[in-house]
Amino acid sequence: MRILFDHGTPVPLIPFLTGHTVTKAKDAGWDRLVNGELMKAAEEAGFKVLITTDKNMVTQ
Repeated sequence: MRILFDHGTPVPLIPFLTGHTVTKAKDAGWDRLVNGELMKAAEEAGFKVLITTDKNMVTQ
């Protein structure tokens, strides 16, 4: 499964996600996208999970 880590998501979690492909938003060049744009880009790129620490993401 493809997982996207948003800015602020603790990178030490990555080793616990064995069997999955984890990409950091910054590595994908998406570190400047706002929440709605990030969600759209992730979905279009085929990510199944977006992990974030953003508490306002629910309203997006």
